Amino acid sequence: MDRIRFIFSRLREHLWARPLAICLLSIGAAFIAKLADDTGLSQFAPSIAPESIETLLSIMATSMLVIATFSVGSIVAAYASASSTATPRSFGLVVADDVSQNALSTFVGAFIFSIVSLTEVKNNYFQAAGLFILFILSAIVFGIVIITFVRWVDSIARLGRVGSTIDKVEKAASAALKRRHNDPTLRSVPVQTREGGHAVFAAVVGYVQYIDIAVLQTWAEKAGVHVVVAALPGTFVAPGRPLAYIHADDGEESGIDCKHLPDSFKIGSDRLFADDPRFGLVVLSEIAGRALSPAINDPGTAIDIIGTLLQLFALWSEPAAERDEPAAKYDRVEVHEISVRDMFDDAFTAIARDGAGMVEVAVRLQKALNSLASIGNADMRDAARYHGQLALKRAEIAMEVAEDLAMVRQAATFTEKNAAL
Repeated sequence: MDRIRFIFSRLREHLWARPLAICLLSIGAAFIAKLADDTGLSQFAPSIAPESIETLLSIMATSMLVIATFSVGSIVAAYASASSTATPRSFGLVVADDVSQNALSTFVGAFIFSIVSLTEVKNNYFQAAGLFILFILSAIVFGIVIITFVRWVDSIARLGRVGSTIDKVEKAASAALKRRHNDPTLRSVPVQTREGGHAVFAAVVGYVQYIDIAVLQTWAEKAGVHVVVAALPGTFVAPGRPLAYIHADDGEESGIDCKHLPDSFKIGSDRLFADDPRFGLVVLSEIAGRALSPAINDPGTAIDIIGTLLQLFALWSEPAAERDEPAAKYDRVEVHEISVRDMFDDAFTAIARDGAGMVEVAVRLQKALNSLASIGNADMRDAARYHGQLALKRAEIAMEVAEDLAMVRQAATFTEKNAAL
């Protein structure tokens, strides 16, 4: 199921996948009407003039092609807007927008349905019952098109805007954080204190996107070894960067055939949101950094993102969901937990650096760190204290007005008091 989830999430990022499925469904629906001719429905179905269906299908075929072309142009413009105003790393989330994909799929599917059905009607493919069912299907398709178009017009006005992009990144980051928070070691066991071991290296350069833990477990059971994962999803790997370390039960790692082990690591050119919780934090930080640039000068967006990051870390601090299954399902695979300090580095370093000279951003950042320090988690408290002090140092260098700096120092003192508890 985890592998299916990963494949499905990748398909959602391809614009052709859903329209292709709807096109196949539309072709099937056009031929379903023929089945009615082999039943007794013809005795009860009202007579439908073929000319009326031809007119309806002709109008639909002509209009759907135009609307589909227009929708593609609008979606492409939204993609370009998201990449230029937010960050190029948000492109995959904008492409996976359900409303836009459903709209494009509906328009293309309706066009294919009308073309196929029109060809069938003109060649006298249907009898009375088939024409009646085809008329009903055409009316249903036409109604779906109208509803979809109205919803899509409302959505396309927001697609690609900074606020909409932030919401999509927050949703993706929240889902990844929940999944990792409930399975901090990916259903494996925590890393034991081990030294050495046989290192297995990547054959390609890229980011680890997904790890098939089940395959690693199966291989480790057959080989009589324990696998220590050294590259979590989001890690940049190269031929000299170990993916994992092998520890044989008998202590003899030299004779183990590990050539197929790297196949359990899906490596690509980009980081993905689904299995990489830190990537969502990085993208949010990038959006804030761009908003704080002199060319854009939008501290309000950075403040909004600070609040979003606060919500995500508060989510991380909540108790993990209880499971009926055992916590460690794969006992021969060892996985590191995500470091809270690393997550804070991803989220707040760029904002503290680029917003050091803006009093409103610096104060809001200190207040957010103060809230995180008061949650009670020791690791989060230490990380909040470190980043609060670091942000204060940057503000002391960047700010020239003494009153502004005093406000930041006052907010920072609360962070230090809570972090010391």
